[in-house]
Amino acid sequence: MTISFEHSATVTALVDRTRAYVRDVALPVEQEYRGNAHALPEDVRARLQVEAKAAGIFAPHVSAEFGGLGLDMRDRAPVFEAAGYSLFGPLGLNCAAPDEGNMHLLEQVASPGQKERFLLPLASGVTRSCFAMTEPAPGAGSDPTALATRAERTAGGWVINGRKWFITGAHGAGFAIVMARTSGDPGSRGGATMFLVDTGAAGFTRIRDIDTLDESMVGGHSELVFDNLEVDDDAVLGEVDKGFEYAQVRLGPARMTHCMRWLGTARRAADFAAERAATRKAFGGRLGDLGMVQQLIADNEIDIETSRAITLKACWDLDTGAPSAQITSIAKTYVAEAVNRVVDRSFQICGALGVSGDAPLSRLYREVRPFRIYDGPSETHRWAIARRVIRAAGQAGAR
Repeated sequence: MTISFEHSATVTALVDRTRAYVRDVALPVEQEYRGNAHALPEDVRARLQVEAKAAGIFAPHVSAEFGGLGLDMRDRAPVFEAAGYSLFGPLGLNCAAPDEGNMHLLEQVASPGQKERFLLPLASGVTRSCFAMTEPAPGAGSDPTALATRAERTAGGWVINGRKWFITGAHGAGFAIVMARTSGDPGSRGGATMFLVDTGAAGFTRIRDIDTLDESMVGGHSELVFDNLEVDDDAVLGEVDKGFEYAQVRLGPARMTHCMRWLGTARRAADFAAERAATRKAFGGRLGDLGMVQQLIADNEIDIETSRAITLKACWDLDTGAPSAQITSIAKTYVAEAVNRVVDRSFQICGALGVSGDAPLSRLYREVRPFRIYDGPSETHRWAIARRVIRAAGQAGAR
């Protein structure tokens, strides 16, 4: 099957409109609030989304049935990258984490009633959501099988007890997708179930917002406690004990959309540094005439183009239903590290200006560094990649 790197005229036009929106709407708001989404008023978030709707670029990842543009993974890539040029671009298009991944999961797994109640308001921007899986040690983190939050059956449904932390977007979210153990013990590879829970329910408590390096995620990263949280049977997302399987439905595509958005950030950093190198006079000429600066700029372009290519390959596999666990791990690991390298090099090219608030680079640096940890640390992905290779080699040897 031939892989094409070309996009249709419709997608190309959508990318152009997204770039114009980012330039005229998202970047000025980002500058005003210095990229701090924690300080972003709700009416400003709503205005960003109203402008995106007016531009015809809102919810590019959601199917037309639920008010979106229905793009597949390959066509999302250039649009999400264009949106990611501003830290607030994805928020305006309603394709920011964690909502974007939750929309994908709900479209794939939720019942018609759940889609009506949870997906429709989420896809339209009326509400926000969070995905509550990560727990304090020794609970679920890089190893999701360590899941300790437990849901027990009752006569009327389920009661959930446990603690979660680093739950992105929880502050102000309307509902949470909560991962809880319904069978087995921590360490068991099965036995997890997803529940759709209103954040205002009795027993659902946000006890603090964790102080983190990054600030561009609306709702921040929170610690939650579930204390005898009661939910009905219709709160179960999908089937009981299949939560880990459903997590894979969400995680592969979500890792790639993270790559797309952060590629936009890398492109912005590289553009800023290249312009600086082209105009700054030093040592009798332009900064960009120095060989060491040229190498930094060239390496930026190599990392961006390579990241874009591997992201598209992973998207192709996801769209065509090919096995994708290995390629999405490889892509996530490579792109997370490449984006960090690009922003770091751009920072270096700009010298003291890069350190200052007069340039966006210090802000971008804070935001991209956690990507090497979120959605699986690079080390965890490398372990999984190597394990698959060794397993395949062992099977080939046995044959």
